[in-house]
Amino acid sequence: MKIKAHWQILLSLVLATLMGLLFRSFGKEPTGATDFVNGVIVTCELIGKLFLNLLKMIIVPLVVSSVIVGITSLHGVKGFGRLLSKTAGFYALTSLLAICLGLVLVNLIQPGLVNGDPNEEIRAAFDQHEASESEKMKVAEAKVSGTEQAGFFEQLSGFFLRMVPTNVVSAAAQNGQMLGLIFFSLLFAITMTRLPLPKIAPLRELFISLNEVMIKLTQGIMALAPIGVYALIVPVVYETGGGLFVSLGKYFFTVLLALGLHMFVVMPLVIRLLAGVNPLDHFRAMRTALLTAFSTASSSATLPVTMRCIQENAGVSKATSSFTLPLGATVNMDGTALYECVAVIFVAQVMGVELLMAAQFMIVISALLTSVGVAGIPSASLVAIMIILTSSNIPGAETAVIALLAVDRLLDMSRTAVNVFGDSCCALVIARSEGERVLETGNAPHM
Repeated sequence: MKIKAHWQILLSLVLATLMGLLFRSFGKEPTGATDFVNGVIVTCELIGKLFLNLLKMIIVPLVVSSVIVGITSLHGVKGFGRLLSKTAGFYALTSLLAICLGLVLVNLIQPGLVNGDPNEEIRAAFDQHEASESEKMKVAEAKVSGTEQAGFFEQLSGFFLRMVPTNVVSAAAQNGQMLGLIFFSLLFAITMTRLPLPKIAPLRELFISLNEVMIKLTQGIMALAPIGVYALIVPVVYETGGGLFVSLGKYFFTVLLALGLHMFVVMPLVIRLLAGVNPLDHFRAMRTALLTAFSTASSSATLPVTMRCIQENAGVSKATSSFTLPLGATVNMDGTALYECVAVIFVAQVMGVELLMAAQFMIVISALLTSVGVAGIPSASLVAIMIILTSSNIPGAETAVIALLAVDRLLDMSRTAVNVFGDSCCALVIARSEGERVLETGNAPHM
């Protein structure tokens, strides 16, 4: 019997924790046992580094192909311009609401701080690998930029200048310029939709094929996640002890609270105000899709179920749902954007980097842009977190991802459910704006 992926990851976390604690009990005095332990730790660090390198390797082609395919796949749809503007506006609005909610909660709760100071236990996990000279320079730059390096407007103008690259090839080659690459991909895809379909068909097919290959490759890399997680967590627990998981509890609670408020308070208010429907009816209509999203942690895999629920239970037309939902599965990631924002601010708190208003605003925009390019597959947002941390000059990007993996699975399942619910809400609102009769007495779902 094949064990499901999430159980494999959880099992690897348990085994890695036990192994790390066992090795830690041997102590660090030079003995035959500790020589063996050190050899295992070095090997685990090597395997973990290879896994992280695999994740970073796929960033550029995955993001570019996902953005371009998501937008150009709708070329030629009747009323394309009108529907695209409505859909893009709704997705931008709800993603910004989600990010701002996460931003407020992470600043109020401050999960990365203990009595106002950085959580040293988590920081020890982030700092477990010796930093290179370039990383040390980034630490210094980050601490300066968060406090008094430049005023709000100077930092803001600098951010937007970086977002528009002078050389897109150079932007693709530098992790810190990924936002520029995403911006270029958005402009490129929108421009493609302005040309006649026969002229751009070969190019679109090329990107569709590339996207399918990259999704398959990403799934293959994530299939190695149990091995990668094991190799990454063993050295962390060996250096810091099992208290790391307890220390991450505050962060875990903050993310879940923010996701819950967005899904059960913010989005119901949005569909009540914009679509005039009872949110409880919509929850009932989408329950199968939400359970599927939660169990699979993949909005792409849930898409067929989402479309069936929105058409059969909510009464949204096939034309509207076929336009909004596939686009949403690619570019609308409310839960992911919220999660990225909380995770990045959390890492900054742990690393002692003070982020002023301008820096946090840049993270909001970064989370919005990177969520557009995140594929709808499990744990893909870990790639986006590395992009934002690097582009924001916040140190500890790689080791932060290692630590966050320890509690990521349930958060991944939860944010995927939020993503899918946000897509369905968009379909509902757009259908209502197009004059469709949705969730009325004739088609409201029954318990």
